[in-house]
Amino acid sequence: MSNTHAVLLVNLGSPNSTSLPDVRAYLKQFLMDKYVIDLPWLLRAMLIYGIILPFRPKKTAAAYNEIWTKSGSPLIITSQSQQRLLQEQVFYPVELAMRYGTPSIPDTIASLIMKNPLLKSIHVIPLYPHYAMSSTKTVEEEVKRVVKQMRNTIRLYFQPPFYNDPGYIEIMKNSIRSHLSSFDYLLFSYHGIPYRHLRKTDPTKHHCLSKNCCSRPSKAWDTCYQHQTVDSTHRIAESLGLSQSQYGIAYQSRLGRDPWLLPNTEDEIKRLASQGVKRLGVVCPSFVSDCLETLEEIKMEAREVFEENGGKSFTYIDCLNITPSWINLMKKWVESVSLPV
Repeated sequence: MSNTHAVLLVNLGSPNSTSLPDVRAYLKQFLMDKYVIDLPWLLRAMLIYGIILPFRPKKTAAAYNEIWTKSGSPLIITSQSQQRLLQEQVFYPVELAMRYGTPSIPDTIASLIMKNPLLKSIHVIPLYPHYAMSSTKTVEEEVKRVVKQMRNTIRLYFQPPFYNDPGYIEIMKNSIRSHLSSFDYLLFSYHGIPYRHLRKTDPTKHHCLSKNCCSRPSKAWDTCYQHQTVDSTHRIAESLGLSQSQYGIAYQSRLGRDPWLLPNTEDEIKRLASQGVKRLGVVCPSFVSDCLETLEEIKMEAREVFEENGGKSFTYIDCLNITPSWINLMKKWVESVSLPV
């Protein structure tokens, strides 16, 4: 039986292995994306081929080695489990693709079309709660490019950012609540982006980065990563009953010398430890699956930074991964889509 509708989950991706050639190939594809490093092509190529690729793959490969399992990349393994569990819950075909690496978006969509020649629509779920040009937008643009190239009659429905979805907030609350007795302060650490990305995704061209922009309602909020991370944080903290003195926000994973969102996670952890915080909890709401940025950068490196600066107890709170309520929330999204006739 050929289905007319399908679901496509999309996450970031990982190298195929921790070998230098595989890590270099992955970084090349990732960093050459114009939505990640948004420089003109020639300048982007000079930066990546001349400065980054000769040196960074060795460091990145070492970091991946710290978290790699016998089955491979934690991100890929967890994403595959999410796809399998969701498929068990819904009638439509559910496939998984990675924006970089494998399984690729072109290969996955081609496979969907081959298996389902009557396919009319695809519900694309970018696995990012908060909108950013380096995550959500690049997924949307790549999927649209591939579908147009292969078969432009297929309709696409992109799941909106779910940073303020009551279901997502409830799941995050529950994942944190069981750890509340383990820490005195909770740090929400989000993947960072350059400030200029906020300006580029602002449809008004003037709201983002203006005075009190995250508290003044605007159309810009629909695509403003900073506002959405702040909003998620406050909603989750409020649902947990935390006071403003019990939690904070920081941004991790800086790349390059351009100004990125502040405060930086490592700097904030040092500050908290120096000011007497002894028991710290860290949660990473911008990731739905544990990966290099959460397992190595936070669970390992951030813990070390905290303890080196006087902290005593560090609690890392896992991503949603295969939490049943997370799978059920995706099921709800899938079932809520109005299908074309």
